[in-house]
Amino acid sequence: MMGVPSTLDRLDAMLGNALERAQCAHHRRRLARRGQGRALDPPQGASPGWADTGSFAAAGGSSVELLVDGAAALPLMADEIAAATRHVHVAGWFFSPDFRMGDGGPTLRALLSAAAERVDVRVLAWAGAPLPLFHPDRAEVRRMRDELVGGTRISMALDARERPMHCHHEKLIVVDDDVAFVGGIDLTSLGGERLDHSAHSQRDGLGWHDACVRLEGPIVADVAEHFLLRWRAIADDAPPDPRRAAPVERGVDAQLVRTVPEHVYRGLPQGEFSIAESYVRALQSAERFVYLESQFLWSPELVSILAGKLREPPHDDFRLVVLLPVHPNNGTDDTRGQLGVLADAATQGGGEFRFLGCTLYQPGLGGMPVYVHAKVGIVDDRWLTVGSANLNEHSLFNDTEVNVVVHDEELVRAARLRLWSEHLELTVEEVDGDPTRVIDECWRPLAKRNAEHRRLHGYTPHRLVTLPPVSRRTEALRGPLNGLLVDG
Repeated sequence: MMGVPSTLDRLDAMLGNALERAQCAHHRRRLARRGQGRALDPPQGASPGWADTGSFAAAGGSSVELLVDGAAALPLMADEIAAATRHVHVAGWFFSPDFRMGDGGPTLRALLSAAAERVDVRVLAWAGAPLPLFHPDRAEVRRMRDELVGGTRISMALDARERPMHCHHEKLIVVDDDVAFVGGIDLTSLGGERLDHSAHSQRDGLGWHDACVRLEGPIVADVAEHFLLRWRAIADDAPPDPRRAAPVERGVDAQLVRTVPEHVYRGLPQGEFSIAESYVRALQSAERFVYLESQFLWSPELVSILAGKLREPPHDDFRLVVLLPVHPNNGTDDTRGQLGVLADAATQGGGEFRFLGCTLYQPGLGGMPVYVHAKVGIVDDRWLTVGSANLNEHSLFNDTEVNVVVHDEELVRAARLRLWSEHLELTVEEVDGDPTRVIDECWRPLAKRNAEHRRLHGYTPHRLVTLPPVSRRTEALRGPLNGLLVDG
């Protein structure tokens, strides 16, 4: 960062570093007591990206298809639910009965109620915040449940077995144990309309960028097993164990990883923290580039790994790109403060150009921000994760979350090109080639030009804009404090 740090700057950094070290030490002790210390400190020579402490091994022969933005994903979800022949299982943070499953598609209530006339439909939702200080609260969720299931055959359970100040955050669908969807797309309009197109043209309100994966093959049974762990703990009925599908032709190795806090479910008394483990292993192994999309970035465990890569790059061409919302629903200062940590680390490593933070706007005069809600990680075109987990302490240690991890160079590279093509507004062929070159010659110039245009004219002609870090951490301490006081 430019300039000589002031005494207050140095005090800010000292306090922030001390709080983050205390938070990391706390989580290490907590996981060690659970017998899962390896999640944050994997042994030397550990496989890069797979989680050994999790319940599910990598499932070979699985089909993983990346779906980007609601207009692409929601109609496919609706089609699979409408074609169900045995059962439909849905879990989410919150649901809106009148939410449209695609342009001109059915409402969520109409879709699920029609399916429930033929097959068992089970819906699992977070019970809501115990106090009406956060949304959705308990009363709002109960009203939503009554609107969704009233007069239908839908079975719905509200899960109140959360850690204090935390929630059930995963978003998944299982149909007949044959097909599953796992990702970040909530079937609700609460907090923002999820049905958006990849062009992110102007519309009423915020734009919305999101992602999920459609799964077939053996990994679907793992998704179903996770759903049933939670359902059986709180619901009256006990569905049978899932049927494991046969491997699909040309399938890939994929693993279901999750966050389940300890002492929440009898079937998993010590909890599970395999999302954190998978990220730690993958980021530690990074050699050429790391690309992240997340709603938040305030996990000191992960930021410290990234900062270390920037201070001592594993390769001259190493680059880190993060795509975040310009104004997260909460945690704004926490995230921007962590961007400052990464910018400082890049400077200390003699390469400010190695780090780039970006956000999205609807293009054109009057364009509003595009809310980055996707949770995607890519390392060196060999490791991909997509799911519900943000890069914060809530998602890694305290909320229930589900991600899918893939090790397959062809699939991971195709996923990166799909996302980069959308954000750079170029064809897949134009963003193909060496990732470092594309970052230096496409990402950085475009984002900087658009940021300058927005500063001068109040709007941007293209979506991608740089997201500058905060240079001071006085207001960036809520993340570490939150971790110590809330993420216990």
